[in-house]
Amino acid sequence: MPELPEVEALRGFLDDHLTGKEFARLLPVAISVLKTYDPPLTAIEGEEVTAVHRHGKFLDIGTAGGLHLVFHLARAGWLQWKDVLPSGVPRPGKGPLALRAALTGGDGFDLTEAGTQKRLAVHLVRDPAEVPGVARLGPDPLAEDFGRDAFAALLAGERRQIKGALRDQSLIAGIGNAYSDEILHVARMSPYKLTSKLTDDEITGLYEAVRETLTDAVRRSQGVAAGRLKSEKKSGLRVHGRTGEPCPVCGDTIREVSFHDSSLQYCPTCQTGGKPLADRRLSRLLK
Repeated sequence: MPELPEVEALRGFLDDHLTGKEFARLLPVAISVLKTYDPPLTAIEGEEVTAVHRHGKFLDIGTAGGLHLVFHLARAGWLQWKDVLPSGVPRPGKGPLALRAALTGGDGFDLTEAGTQKRLAVHLVRDPAEVPGVARLGPDPLAEDFGRDAFAALLAGERRQIKGALRDQSLIAGIGNAYSDEILHVARMSPYKLTSKLTDDEITGLYEAVRETLTDAVRRSQGVAAGRLKSEKKSGLRVHGRTGEPCPVCGDTIREVSFHDSSLQYCPTCQTGGKPLADRRLSRLLK
């Protein structure tokens, strides 16, 4: 799933490629992709793009007429830029194409989604706050006014494992499964650590890990073409998706805990005092 660093890189890419250009048509291909009907998609035809913004993992293309094309790539969605779009109207089918955005100059982009779980969501609204997912977002962890005390205040009322808290978009916007693993590795903290048990020093260390990890990832992604962002993300990860490989810090073997639809990776030496965490999915099968 694209997370804050990749979505921020896409924002910059689209801002460079779209600002000042006009939409010709929006062509939804997958029935499930469009989540709004008022205003209609035809309302954006002829609208000039003024800026591209990011809200957590949402991208927001603003136009001179006040319309906003807001979309979330979900787990398996992606954006493919086309200097020259294919001619003709795309037909619904079994392929990954979900929506085509055509510009008056003949260029544009496709939104695609792999797999059978169709979660990619596109909204055409007058105000980004009309999108429920945007309206409920917590603060952006890279915002200038998001300091250590603001982070501590968010965690003060929480009573859950820190891995889940970091991934909660209503608490902090933009962090997903991969970067929460990376942040906790940098902070040398177990993903099962309870937020209510964090000391002041641990909160400070975790805050610094959030800022450092995301800032470094954004820096690596800047200027990378949209088609190469996925591979850039993977190459920069230290523990996530690297089960069985040596930890780049201590050399211990990176381990995994599996859940019904996801998994987490961690280093026992760096994060859990050398003790492997129980794989809850396997534990249930053995009962």
